[in-house]
Amino acid sequence: MAPKKLKIACAGLGRMGARHTLHFLNRTPRAELVAAFTPDEAEIHWAKQHLEPNGVTIYADYDEMLKHPGLQAVVIATVTTVHAEQAIKAMEANKHVLCEKPLSTSVEVSQSVVDVAKKYPHLKVMCGFSRRFDASYRDAFQRMDSGSIGRASVIRSQTCDKLDPSGFFVEYAKYSGGIFVDCNIHDIDLALWFFGQDSIVKSVAAVGITAVQPELRKYKDVDNGVGIVEFWGGKIAYFYSSRMMAAGQHDMTEIIGTEGKLTVNANPQGTLVDMYESNGIRREIPQHYYGRFEQAFVTEANEFTAACLDDTKVPLRLTGAVQAVRIGCALQEAMNEGTKINFDETGKRFEKARL
Repeated sequence: MAPKKLKIACAGLGRMGARHTLHFLNRTPRAELVAAFTPDEAEIHWAKQHLEPNGVTIYADYDEMLKHPGLQAVVIATVTTVHAEQAIKAMEANKHVLCEKPLSTSVEVSQSVVDVAKKYPHLKVMCGFSRRFDASYRDAFQRMDSGSIGRASVIRSQTCDKLDPSGFFVEYAKYSGGIFVDCNIHDIDLALWFFGQDSIVKSVAAVGITAVQPELRKYKDVDNGVGIVEFWGGKIAYFYSSRMMAAGQHDMTEIIGTEGKLTVNANPQGTLVDMYESNGIRREIPQHYYGRFEQAFVTEANEFTAACLDDTKVPLRLTGAVQAVRIGCALQEAMNEGTKINFDETGKRFEKARL
């Protein structure tokens, strides 16, 4: 008898959605991609070329896709503004859910996904923080967890995109939630992972500039941001995000402990080739986020599939996705308001008295 496969669909066939479909179609042996949804004509055209010949049914209506015969799970990779709504609809239709980050740019809307998920404890619902599935980050976490650097006390983490001269990120800023919610959400999640998912924020502060895209200001966003998050218990996280890297994608993390330090991707490289030329030695680095984390996305697809089929826990808690959005939103607010935001030991926000 053939092994049981997870019948899964993908909502959204844009940049990441298309990649998710190909991961489940070609690189996740225990999954069967049976359906996909997109209202976009160009994406439908792509799907008819790349998915339909493999037996995937294409839908222009999300609700109709959820009715696909035998469907068990949904990957949500649509625009951020509908992530939560579509995740909730999928759960109400008794489907497992893998949702691209963030659940929403709103803390309250993100929490609504968690609240609905509690009503369906038999379903696997996961927010896709891809770096949790990266072999190097997992190695670093295991080393830290074993005590190799003492007590982790400071994390410095960055997400730096290659400059896109088209100005795509200007209009994208209308619904991205801002650079701290869109870019640094990964770094924030890493801090919560390495420091402990129950870490409580003590204060946040942030600054930012528009070095190459001044039009971002109309959406209260920037192309370079720096945020500082202080946690109760004596821990600090420093986040940097940028949209203007010249060489390519450079996402890296330092975990600094009382007895040592770990770095992940401090010196990025696309391949093991070094080029010795008349003006020196150089190497090329990945040109985009997917170039750095492709295998992490594939691992994510396989582990989510296994959790659904084997009824095991997904690798990260859904509540952590709300924590990450809460911190990202606070950083964005702190930057735009030019103020430091403080929280008590229960995580409740308060205003410090001024002398």
